[in-house]
Amino acid sequence: MKRVFSCVVAASLALSLLVGCGASSTASSAASSAASSEAASSVTSSAAETAALPDGVYTAEFDTDSSMFHANEAVDGMGTLTVENGTMTFHVSLQSQKIVNLYLGMAADAPDHEDEWLQPTIDTVIYSDGTSDEVYGFDIPVAAVDTDFQLAILGTKGTWYDHVVSVSNAVPAVDGGDAAAAEVPADGTYTCAVTLEGGSGRAAVDSPAALTVVDGAMTATIVWSSPNYDYMLIDGEKYLPTNTEGNSTFEIPVAALDTALAVTADTVAMSTPHEIEYTLTFTLN
Repeated sequence: MKRVFSCVVAASLALSLLVGCGASSTASSAASSAASSEAASSVTSSAAETAALPDGVYTAEFDTDSSMFHANEAVDGMGTLTVENGTMTFHVSLQSQKIVNLYLGMAADAPDHEDEWLQPTIDTVIYSDGTSDEVYGFDIPVAAVDTDFQLAILGTKGTWYDHVVSVSNAVPAVDGGDAAAAEVPADGTYTCAVTLEGGSGRAAVDSPAALTVVDGAMTATIVWSSPNYDYMLIDGEKYLPTNTEGNSTFEIPVAALDTALAVTADTVAMSTPHEIEYTLTFTLN
């Protein structure tokens, strides 16, 4: 009888130990799962904070993994980051017209997604020696700043290549410490380089352009490549041409140098007038 009782006690103790170990393992697994979930949540939160920028216009660096694919030397590796309703778009002027399309993703996927290819704009860049050139620029959707992403390029020979790029160190173009952008030169007459972005890429403006400063207010003379623009809109104000013959010429206010100025220009070159949105950026020579 004692032997039977001892066996029962031993079995009970073994069962208790097994249950205890199982509970400990379950608790440990739950704790590990909770820790992983917390870490993932922290990463997601960090990424969201990286992606979040208030609406506005910024200058930012464009970094790539290739010496053959980069921002034009005239813009010192920089571009313009525009944030509107939380959506970020980065415009960069490249070194030539040899890259004809971009694709946000892998090169292998690009041929099957032609409707998602990024189309070039024609940008006029001014080099330090005063010479100018027309190069291709692109408006690139950006999910998050300071984060690498895949961007495939298509060259003139028809081959797609994979690259890793990032848009980083975004600084507000005016309000945020960019003193060069906020600075207004002394009263006088100057010449400035003009970069036109937007539209179909076929329009152009004369660069350099005349810039006049009177009582701290800057006014630029814009000469279009066509006589078919009949008015411009800036901050809701309409500006009419100052000439009646030759290419359309306007005198428009410039809020800040080295900062993209949003303008609308109405063209009568088509069967019906069309308002087209552009940006103009002025840089003192």
